[in-house]
Amino acid sequence: MTTNSIDLFVNPTAGRGRAGRRLAEIRRLIEASGASVIIHESGYVGDLETQVRDLVSSGVERIIVAGGDGSIHEAVNGIMDADTDASLGIVPSGTGNDFAKAAGIPLEWRAATTLLASRIADNVAPRTIDVGRMNDRYFANGAGIGLDAKVTRIARDYNWPIGDLVYLVAILRTMLDGIATPEMQLEAESLRWDGPLTLASVSNGPWIGGMFHIAPMARNDDGKLELMIADPVSRRRIVTLLPKLMSGKHLDEAEIRYSSVTRLSIESSEPLISHLDGEIQPLQTRFELGLLPAALRLL
Repeated sequence: MTTNSIDLFVNPTAGRGRAGRRLAEIRRLIEASGASVIIHESGYVGDLETQVRDLVSSGVERIIVAGGDGSIHEAVNGIMDADTDASLGIVPSGTGNDFAKAAGIPLEWRAATTLLASRIADNVAPRTIDVGRMNDRYFANGAGIGLDAKVTRIARDYNWPIGDLVYLVAILRTMLDGIATPEMQLEAESLRWDGPLTLASVSNGPWIGGMFHIAPMARNDDGKLELMIADPVSRRRIVTLLPKLMSGKHLDEAEIRYSSVTRLSIESSEPLISHLDGEIQPLQTRFELGLLPAALRLL
């Protein structure tokens, strides 16, 4: 990479193909600021992560990702695994764009690209945000164990062009399948639990699934994660909770407990589905979560 070039990673399928369709214009907007663009396309799950890790390990100090939360998840894991100070720029092009919301990045992709190009041209110093870790993987926006992970997995099965509403459809499908409440032993600094739970959600940012304001108090630069757990709930109760989860007004409900944490241990009676930044993880029974403050540099 030359001093006036920028490496642009794109997942062409992100946002149901929006990222790929926007690539030429994103490149044009960046090059209008005087930087040349080197394009790297992701071909399969995990490819972007590998490419990012290899590139920043070789000394590249700044990259841009055009994609959704899944692409950002891969880029963050690539940077963190490489253990470098490489900086990350984001052009939101996914469905939910939860991380972009949390980071204050313009959701309109042209505005986000123009802002990035300007910051690069002016050599603006990156800002830092916190990164979470669950077992051997990192997350930028949030982790979920239980119900929300199952909803996320089901949502991936639908290719309908309905944006965030696909998560509502997935919730209805999940309710038909039945609400699992496995036994979990949970230990954090200020919260302990031993019994059945519907879900455990750990947030670095306020939003999940594009439309659920799961942790209104969450800030990704405050040195803490926001833990929320939910008691077993009926199908009918989930329906009444949904509007509150979407508006961020659920925290005072009887079934909800929450706490700010920097570390968390969860052990389950059975292998559980989980997600990191909306990316489904292998079934596991033990989850060790922690926070790495100011670990990621954002362009």
